[in-house]
Amino acid sequence: EGVCDYRTMLLSPRAVAALSAIAAALVVAFVVAPGPLAGVGGTGYAGERQLSAALQESFVDYWRSGDRNLSPALREVVDYWFRYHVAKAVIAALLLAVLVVLGARLWSAFARAGRGRAVLAAGAAVVTGLGLFAVVVVMANVQGAAAPFASLLPMLQDSPATGGLGQALEQIRQELGTAGQDRPALATMISDFALYHWALAAAGAVVLAASVIAAVAAWKSPTRRLPRSVGVLAAAWSLILAVVVAANISTAADPAPALLAFFQGGW
Repeated sequence: EGVCDYRTMLLSPRAVAALSAIAAALVVAFVVAPGPLAGVGGTGYAGERQLSAALQESFVDYWRSGDRNLSPALREVVDYWFRYHVAKAVIAALLLAVLVVLGARLWSAFARAGRGRAVLAAGAAVVTGLGLFAVVVVMANVQGAAAPFASLLPMLQDSPATGGLGQALEQIRQELGTAGQDRPALATMISDFALYHWALAAAGAVVLAASVIAAVAAWKSPTRRLPRSVGVLAAAWSLILAVVVAANISTAADPAPALLAFFQGGW
């Protein structure tokens, strides 16, 4: 009576420990595994510095080639980055699934508990926060996998550009700042940059729909298995997602100005 019965709440210390251990292992895997996994079956790179150097060198050759299709050397870098983001997205999705199961059990336990509600609420809040972070990570890596070339562009400006790279970036700025965007390589960059933002808009729209459903369910749930505070959080999260989706749709519809702002360092 009033005592937290873990069996009836489908929550046991062993289950919590197991789920927490799995989540911790997935966090470690997210940090250390994507690089080696991305190198399987293709070109690999010993760290971001080597990847950045390979990108910058191959990009200069590609820019000078006058071809719309990626050069073989640049394709190797882009394919690696695609595999890297796929690995990260899969691991982050598995982590999210574990956090959803753990969070659902904690919120259910909180709703039914007599004693220990504060501890359960704190644990559920932490897991919910981690789950939201995992959602963002999944979205970002889906975006990177959908448009890996655009996702690599920030590495072109990792350090002050000199020589051929500096000339290429300056030409990009000049051509984006005028009506002269006919260079095939630039057309590829613009289209991939648009895809990059369409991908995030699509991922955000899916998550937005789920967030709205969660907000309504938490607010109207007759059993009060989810407290109304969860509904408030889901509603606030939905508003943020709506802004993100709208901003990315706007950029994707007219990508050239945003790409120029990016290369000018103002975006």
